[in-house]
Amino acid sequence: MERPVVEAQSRQVLGKKVRSLRRAGLIPANLYGHGIASMPLQVPAEALRRLLARAGLSSLISLRIDGGSARPVFIRGVQRHPLSGGLLHVDFYQVRMDEPIRVEVPLVFVGQSPAAKGPQAMLVHNINTVEIEGLPGDLPHHIEVDLSGLEEIDQAIHVRDLPVAKGIAVRADPETVVVKVARRRGVEEVVAKPEAEQPAEEEGEES
Repeated sequence: MERPVVEAQSRQVLGKKVRSLRRAGLIPANLYGHGIASMPLQVPAEALRRLLARAGLSSLISLRIDGGSARPVFIRGVQRHPLSGGLLHVDFYQVRMDEPIRVEVPLVFVGQSPAAKGPQAMLVHNINTVEIEGLPGDLPHHIEVDLSGLEEIDQAIHVRDLPVAKGIAVRADPETVVVKVARRRGVEEVVAKPEAEQPAEEEGEES
């Protein structure tokens, strides 16, 4: 997937005065990272909303500041208004392409479980994200979890079953259940009992 690009400008407005930026359609941001000084930035609100919808917090992004060269970054923090949900502030984290990093990526569930199609069973999702580690350029935006192999009740997919590319490590307990087929509450398994043999009728005495 082509790396998303976002344009930012150096920010001179600091502190509580950043409210004026938001009224002007700009979101205050900060850039930080290994070996670089923190830098205050501002990003057009609409461009930032589109970026978050496309890249989220798990995709490598190219950040251009004042029209300069692209910097490889991840979005590491998003502050929103508690009532309106509007964007208030964003943190960008600059990475080195030759150093592994850890990110939290979403799990995307695909396919249908044959076992969960009937009325007796349901899918129980235990986790929806997982932490992975690898070189920034190799990290996936998400991990797909195929449900079509869940054919029986009590069958599960564990962290150890997640499909990841070579060079990517999953930093979670491999025995953790990701998703499981469970029996619905109130539905009991019906076990057919063999019919009891009827005692043979005694032959009556001949008269």
